[in-house]
Amino acid sequence: MTTSTRGTRVPAVLVLEDGRTFRGRAYGAVGQTFGEAVFSTGMTGYQETLTDPSYHRQVVVMTAPHVGNTGVNDEDPESRRIWVSGYVVRDPARIPSNWRSRRSLDEELAAQGVVGISGVDTRALTRHLRERGAMRVGIFSGNALPDEGTMLAEVRQAPEMKGADLSAEVATKEPYVVPAIGPDGAAVPLGTARFTVAAVDLGIKGMTPHRMAERGIEVHVLPATATVDEVYAVGPDGVFFSNGPGDPATADHAVAVMRGVLERGTPLFGICFGNQILGRALGFGTYKLKYGHRGINQPVQDRTTGKVEVTAHNHGFAVDAPLDRVSDTPYGRAEVSHVCLNDDVVEGLRLLDRPAFSVQYHPEAAAGPHDAAYLFDRFVSLMEGQRA
Repeated sequence: MTTSTRGTRVPAVLVLEDGRTFRGRAYGAVGQTFGEAVFSTGMTGYQETLTDPSYHRQVVVMTAPHVGNTGVNDEDPESRRIWVSGYVVRDPARIPSNWRSRRSLDEELAAQGVVGISGVDTRALTRHLRERGAMRVGIFSGNALPDEGTMLAEVRQAPEMKGADLSAEVATKEPYVVPAIGPDGAAVPLGTARFTVAAVDLGIKGMTPHRMAERGIEVHVLPATATVDEVYAVGPDGVFFSNGPGDPATADHAVAVMRGVLERGTPLFGICFGNQILGRALGFGTYKLKYGHRGINQPVQDRTTGKVEVTAHNHGFAVDAPLDRVSDTPYGRAEVSHVCLNDDVVEGLRLLDRPAFSVQYHPEAAAGPHDAAYLFDRFVSLMEGQRA
């Protein structure tokens, strides 16, 4: 159970599973929470980060020292709720200042029961996670905290991210439709759009179907449990697999559905978790990164054009595919289309004999740069080519 003590100086402590602790003050709800400790390097966009379902069961450390200065509005959330398990900031804004702000970040965290901690040396914490890797963590706050030994024992009993099957926990339970948007900015009547796309929701962000709708696509968002028959019941011109949380090694159902799409040769686009699903569908393995990529400033090269783009990331797992050659798969030849310039992690896959591709990052620019917006146009081009 959590309670809010906004405006007070309630003590809080962050305990990592390797025993290191950081002390600070309660921020948001007061209580205790557990998850995987990860850090995000974005200077802005904290509201989109908090509401990204891919952060389910993670405690996010913000590397930017000053957080919350623009407050919280009702336009920028990427889903129906905050998904992070906990939130760690160094210097929270005392008073938000933005014309769209409706309430403070502290108030929003408390209202949604999200336990956080402030006043922490987030630079030291981030360096520790970079050196030791992402690990389990607990945040404990209140005026009567347990001893450190008890808190550490509780942290070590928390579930790990490796082996976690989480997409169905964050995905929609019922299908819904995002109408295409016409040139006048109005919604296009259902059934009359330029294209129809079936989007498998593994933890989709709200801006993603909106980006497709802007391009004349009617998007049918389906639960993570959707079958191949349910995907094709909407009569799709293309199929999309979204971002989402958890270990891709557990996503056997999504892999089976994607293989069904590949067998039919329908244009296919995946992002983030969807990229990992495509990797598995093609026969590649996946693995857990030491500390992952999270933020809106990650440099990626599109190897098909040679261009470098600054991109938004949120992933702790990656595809294990060869960078130096074209691979033979059950669905034809495949190659790595994008690569991270920081560490050579696979950031995209492309089939050469079927209309399918994916990227590991978030091209919807919420929050983040717009460098990767062309990927939605590339998806449209695949559907145009298939129709022709």
